[in-house]
Amino acid sequence: MFEEEVKKLQGILDDSSNMVFFGGAGVSTESNIPDFRSADGLYQQEYRYSPEQIVSHSFFMQNTEGFYEFYKEKMMFLDAKPNPAHLKLAELEEAGKLSAVITQNIDGLHQAAGSRNVLELHGSIHRNYCQKCGKFYDGAYVKTSAGIPRCTCGGVVKPDVVLYEEGLDSAVIQRSIKAISQADTLMIGGTSLVVYPAAGFVDYFRGKHLVVINKSATAREVGAELTIAGPIGEVLAQIEVR
Repeated sequence: MFEEEVKKLQGILDDSSNMVFFGGAGVSTESNIPDFRSADGLYQQEYRYSPEQIVSHSFFMQNTEGFYEFYKEKMMFLDAKPNPAHLKLAELEEAGKLSAVITQNIDGLHQAAGSRNVLELHGSIHRNYCQKCGKFYDGAYVKTSAGIPRCTCGGVVKPDVVLYEEGLDSAVIQRSIKAISQADTLMIGGTSLVVYPAAGFVDYFRGKHLVVINKSATAREVGAELTIAGPIGEVLAQIEVR
């Protein structure tokens, strides 16, 4: 599958020495983690509240139990394993070809695959902190807790994920913009480029090669040199790192 496109992609990567990858939910769907916006994604399922409402700051504060009911079942996939896309990106970094992975995902699979410079725009399910004393808790503690996870001090534990109505970490944004602006190749994968401000990051790219790999059309026409409409893991599995 995608023989011609993969051949072109191989040529681009062979010509690259400072690549940056910008990815979204589609990178992890091949690890059986559902996304939000596709036909069978979370936004298409019936809930008493919309997923957007549930994963908002105000919902978390007003209905913490309802938030955690949804969050633990639908957003915490602690048994998920990296797929070929995660593994290939880690291999590219190891070879000195890729300088940063910028992700909208909160699953930690890039790090699990071996990537070291991962910029998490929306935080991580693996980091959780007591709102009262700041004590750290891992994902397993939250996932296995009954009802609302609480700290030993009695405070409510909150995931270090960016909820709707909350701002992104400005330091992560600045590092992402810097990485993209210095890259010779930008690969965008598994994202429809709907969510801002992350979707606007592509505007900072000034390099040679812009590649988009996504199953569905991206919301923004970014003027990519190469667009591959397919599953990113399937595509990257065919790439040789050299």
